[in-house]
Amino acid sequence: MKTEMRKAVDPATGQEYQIEMPIREEVKKAIFAHDFHFPPQGILVKDAADQLAQQFRLSEKQKQAKTRSGYVFRYDVVKPVIEKELVQPGGPRTPYFLPDPQPVISFKEKESTDQTLEESIDTNYQQIQDALAADLLQQIKDNSPAFFEKLVIDLLVAMGYGGSREEAGRAVGGSGDGGIDGIINEDILGLDVIYVQAKRWEGNVGEPPVRDFVWALQGRRARKGIFITTSDFTREARDYVTTIDSKIVLIDGYQLAQFMIDHNVGVSVVKSYEIKRVDSDYFAEEDCFFFLL
Repeated sequence: MKTEMRKAVDPATGQEYQIEMPIREEVKKAIFAHDFHFPPQGILVKDAADQLAQQFRLSEKQKQAKTRSGYVFRYDVVKPVIEKELVQPGGPRTPYFLPDPQPVISFKEKESTDQTLEESIDTNYQQIQDALAADLLQQIKDNSPAFFEKLVIDLLVAMGYGGSREEAGRAVGGSGDGGIDGIINEDILGLDVIYVQAKRWEGNVGEPPVRDFVWALQGRRARKGIFITTSDFTREARDYVTTIDSKIVLIDGYQLAQFMIDHNVGVSVVKSYEIKRVDSDYFAEEDCFFFLL
């Protein structure tokens, strides 16, 4: 790995010193490498810097090194690369995404590689959905925890849980007891209940918070739970829930936004299109007899 010396400041004395850091080209290569974990809901500069620091095996001193305006690695090394190489469809303070590749296609290749009109519509539709999901997540993060709790209630009711909105509102209490934020009926009759944990996290949720949630369920002799976050879950957290008896569903930020879109929570329809094609059965000629009088 190629490195270079960068300027840092000792916060205790204010004295400047030089510290070794990866060059920006190394950061660029790492971001576009296949083993870089790029969440489907995009990535923030902080999360990218944390992941890259681990990949580059930076020392604690390197990770904590600061200038007068912020962390050296995050803001002087990683941020300029991300702003130049990635796209930010949601605008300031929203996640960054990998840019869509735009290969140069020759005229001879064009006929075989062109998308059909329907495929093009599908592609544009998915891009609109992804941008909407990123916008929804940012709106959630900009609002209060109480609003997030209300949103979770509305979504679960829209998905068929909890009975009526009023019943669900009484069921989810935000008690914060042992890692449990609320309880909601699994069905209209209330034959079983589901425990809910809803967290507006910036970094990925690791195994320890999920394990605490499971222990809290066991303390109530419960076996079903939903853990919702606005960010993502680490591989360790996802692997952990597959090894336990309790049924725990992990919903990350991207899935949360998709559920909101699918169940019309926090979104409204702007335009709607119908795509039609020729009904070939109608035009299939069979033996027809015409009687002229």
